Amino acid sequence: MEAAKVLSHCKTAPFGFSIVSNKVSLRPFDKHFHADALANRPKSISIQLNCSYGNPFSSVLKPARKRANFLPSPRCSISSSASTESQNPVLEFFRNVPFDSIKATLLQLTPIDVVKWSGILCIIAAATKWTMNMLFSPFFWMYFSWTWLFWPWMVAIGLAVYGLYCFRKHLHSEANIFEQLAIVTSVFTWLTLVPPGHFNGYLEGWPYVFFFVYHYFFFFNVSVRKRLYGDYFAQPHDPKWDVNLPMWSRLLFSTGVMVGHWLAAFEGPELHLIPGGWSNLGIWALIITTLLMQYNATLYLAKYSENVVEPTSVVQFGPYRWVRHPIYSSTMLLFVTYCIALRAPLSLLFIVAVCLLYYKQKAEKEEDLMVETFGQSYTEYASKVKYKLIPFIY
Repeated sequence: MEAAKVLSHCKTAPFGFSIVSNKVSLRPFDKHFHADALANRPKSISIQLNCSYGNPFSSVLKPARKRANFLPSPRCSISSSASTESQNPVLEFFRNVPFDSIKATLLQLTPIDVVKWSGILCIIAAATKWTMNMLFSPFFWMYFSWTWLFWPWMVAIGLAVYGLYCFRKHLHSEANIFEQLAIVTSVFTWLTLVPPGHFNGYLEGWPYVFFFVYHYFFFFNVSVRKRLYGDYFAQPHDPKWDVNLPMWSRLLFSTGVMVGHWLAAFEGPELHLIPGGWSNLGIWALIITTLLMQYNATLYLAKYSENVVEPTSVVQFGPYRWVRHPIYSSTMLLFVTYCIALRAPLSLLFIVAVCLLYYKQKAEKEEDLMVETFGQSYTEYASKVKYKLIPFIY
């Protein structure tokens, strides 16, 4: 057995000992102890030294002469065992997490599941904040709440520049999934975060909520493609179903939507003056209605279509029982809900007018194609469901 050296420190003096076979030798250190004494010991041997006060090594060491001990001597025991790598239970837990199963579970989440878990998280957050308000002074939440943040303009400008670069690649069909996400994120940042940040100097409440709701809303089509075809990219289809208005019309629509959001931030009161609590229950109901309407309309259209956008029959289920173009209706309802949340009624009317002018033209083109493709079947459906975009109104 190789010699192993250990340094122990007690109240009397530091001492060291070495183990060779079954003999133990003990000697004091009167100057310095070098760390390399332990560096060369075998990795498979670990020495544990347990000391208690009493007779020192009475069964091993035989002192040459007897002397008085003014301080009790330590009693030490030595044990050696094979060393094992220390395991952190937190790290060990994450090593054993089945990430594939978590990913599969997240891909199968439906809007109803998201609404349910969002409600649970909101209740937990409300209960936590109520508890903290009981424990701390109310001034704590006024000055240190995470919602009172000054808007980082440089981040918004940098994101816009990168979004334009990704959009240029998207026009050439070269943008990957991350770059497509950057395009959408930059657009929603300048729709929901920058305007109220500009007019208020800080952000809190509804702008953050709608920033994430807009993401979830506009990625329904992508998620449906993933479920049906296994990837996030659009599939090739019949060019006649590329129903697009002229470029100037699309630019006017995009500009109108942007102006409507900026007008809402300008028209509405300062964010900290918008009441909270139960007064916003109706807004949450509109958000949930919008998400479910968009999800169900997209899902039914995909089930009765090839490559998502090429219909194989007339869809008459789900939201299509109330309006003939529920996807456009849900998009317009989302913009309306944002204006209601920011208490901006004039901006609401403006953005509704912009959407109606644009979607009316697009819906008419699509209906002409549906009549040409399905004939009497679609004509009967249109006579049964009379409203195009707004139930009981238009």
